[in-house]
Amino acid sequence: MTKFIKSFGYAFSGIAYASKSQFNFRFHVVVLMLVGIAGWYYQLDSSEWLWIIAASGIVLSSELFNTAIEVLVDLVSPDIHPKAKIIKDVAAGAVLIAAFAAVLIGLIIFLPKVYYAA
Repeated sequence: MTKFIKSFGYAFSGIAYASKSQFNFRFHVVVLMLVGIAGWYYQLDSSEWLWIIAASGIVLSSELFNTAIEVLVDLVSPDIHPKAKIIKDVAAGAVLIAAFAAVLIGLIIFLPKVYYAA
């Protein structure tokens, strides 16, 4: 049981590292907070919240994976190498796709609410 509890500490340490060292992670967290405020304001229903939560989880998880991949690549290939660049670029591309999908989900949910509220 002690190992299980310690694993939470390791996970929170990883999240803290990303929060401190990665601007993009902090940016996504701020956007998530703004989306949460907008969702509260527009009184999203439970299915809309589920989409927001899923999209947010995917974006933040992608950002954490990207950070882990970047650190690993820097560890095993401290010198500039074309394949190391490809690895980092592909990982960043995955985050971009996740973020783009999240924006589309947000637009589908919020645009009608903003339009009909005006």
